[in-house]
Amino acid sequence: MNESIELKTLDNHNFNAFISRPDSKPKGGLVVIQEIFGVNEHIREVCKKFMKEGYLTIAPSLFDRENKNIELGYTNNDINKGRILKEKYNSFSLNEIKSSIEYVKSAGKVGVVGYCWGGSLAYRSGCELENINCSIAYYGGDIPKSKLITKCPSMCHFGELDSGIPIDEVLKFKKNNPKIKIFTYPADHGFNCDHRSQYNEICSRIAFERTVEFLDKNLI
Repeated sequence: MNESIELKTLDNHNFNAFISRPDSKPKGGLVVIQEIFGVNEHIREVCKKFMKEGYLTIAPSLFDRENKNIELGYTNNDINKGRILKEKYNSFSLNEIKSSIEYVKSAGKVGVVGYCWGGSLAYRSGCELENINCSIAYYGGDIPKSKLITKCPSMCHFGELDSGIPIDEVLKFKKNNPKIKIFTYPADHGFNCDHRSQYNEICSRIAFERTVEFLDKNLI
């Protein structure tokens, strides 16, 4: 079942979240963290995909402090809008993620998975928040330069052709953090999103298989 619900943060902000509930007892809970485009069609599809793997999945709308249910496309104009909103609400977003974790932990252990901006937030969540049993980040631009230390098993996926996240920085981060599972792919930024020109079907499938295996190992 898929639906939108309203949750509240500790700083009394009401926000919407998209929920995907499996038909049978869930394996665990999973927080899916959006890109700079909001909880759009792609993120809802991601939630449904993980739900089919057996997880109670939630995607908090991190731009609701601006306006409810903002969804952006992939034009340069929308990318610029998304970047502005990201900078405006980046410091608040762990509040919504924390409330989402509290909601899905009824299903058992909880993981977080994020994409682009959400990838950086997923890694940060694994370093700063409680009740997270694993974190997975797809092409999070803040990660290679981060000095934060993860408190849970963590996995990162990066594209080797991503000009915004230089591969030499990724490889340096990998060398300095041997406990983190870091994978690189012959792909561009956004390679997981089949709504974007950067989509790479093979790399997306391999990354997803690795992610599900990692979730199953740490949440079941």
